[in-house]
Amino acid sequence: MKRPIRLPLLVAVALLATGSVPVAAAHGRVRTPVPLGVTVTAPVSAGDARVGVLVRGGAHYCTASVVHSERRDLVVTAAHCLSGSGGGAIYFVPGYRGGEAPYGEWAVTRTYVGDGWKGREDEDSDVAFARVASRGGEEIEDVVGGNRLVAGRRVSPVGRAVTVVGYPRARETPVWCTNISTAYGGSQQRIECPGYSGGTSGSPWIDAEGRVVGVLGGFQQGGTTDDVSYSVVFGREAAELYGKASK
Repeated sequence: MKRPIRLPLLVAVALLATGSVPVAAAHGRVRTPVPLGVTVTAPVSAGDARVGVLVRGGAHYCTASVVHSERRDLVVTAAHCLSGSGGGAIYFVPGYRGGEAPYGEWAVTRTYVGDGWKGREDEDSDVAFARVASRGGEEIEDVVGGNRLVAGRRVSPVGRAVTVVGYPRARETPVWCTNISTAYGGSQQRIECPGYSGGTSGSPWIDAEGRVVGVLGGFQQGGTTDDVSYSVVFGREAAELYGKASK
């Protein structure tokens, strides 16, 4: 079991006192303080172009994001977004806005779901990867870039500021919120951000260094209310799954 990391006392006190935290440069924004726990429409940026919707049957239903891999064709999402009774082809649309696909639609060709989820839908295994087909001789990471995924660390990301970017089904633009993650049990993390309704499952949790440290899912497939969301802490299982999918 991993132990949660805690911010140094002075830093944590400062964050709580100001109620804000610098925005990650990896999101394509200036490092200026933003309020914690406030959900807004995500502005157009190079970093957020890596986040998009999963589409099946003509409708977007979950969120996913591009992560760096050897093949440069990999996205990460929640396991429950790639399993279940829904049939038909799945497409990933990065940077989706208002019904438009500025970077194209990318067909999912292969999915990777851990044994813990396949066997019993274990909430601690609610993370998955998907490879997408190339378009015009280019891989998706060549077009929009990809964030580094951090898994299997001895120190968890709990207690750090994370930004969650996702697409509610009821909206045609992504939402964006930064807050401090807290531990939930020994293997999950939670964040308080309003407005993360159905469709935001699979949304990446991105730290201040631009690394994906979680995806919205886990407990009750992401939570029982729109205001508190959950993610698995990426441990050994996630690391092994990522290693398999990225080769």
